[in-house]
Amino acid sequence: MIVEIAAGLVAVAFAVLVGYLVPVLIQVRKTVAESEQLLAKMSAEVPSLVSELRTMSQNMNELADRARSGVEHASVLLHAVGEVGESVQQVHNVVRGSGGTLLTNVASVVAGFKAATQVVRERLKHEGGPHNGG
Repeated sequence: MIVEIAAGLVAVAFAVLVGYLVPVLIQVRKTVAESEQLLAKMSAEVPSLVSELRTMSQNMNELADRARSGVEHASVLLHAVGEVGESVQQVHNVVRGSGGTLLTNVASVVAGFKAATQVVRERLKHEGGPHNGG
């Protein structure tokens, strides 16, 4: 009789254990199925995502190169503008500082040119004109 009671208790315990394990096993099976679906979606979408990331990275590198080139050109342009500004400032200082002297110097150069031209003309008249090698 004790063996029968022990066997009955074991059977009841086994039934309770199975009663608790069946829902757990069903939930584990659902979780595994959802995980498989997720992995299938990821394996389908990840390559296109990686491709898009590569393209975006290449575009960013190209934009960075263009920006670097633009900055270099802007630097050259600004340097040239700075030099022009310095030249204008120097001319302004010369004109402002020696306004009368500048006009005098220009007039002197023109007068010297006229005098030199007159001397060359006089020499050409006295020598009989230019020679053409013959």
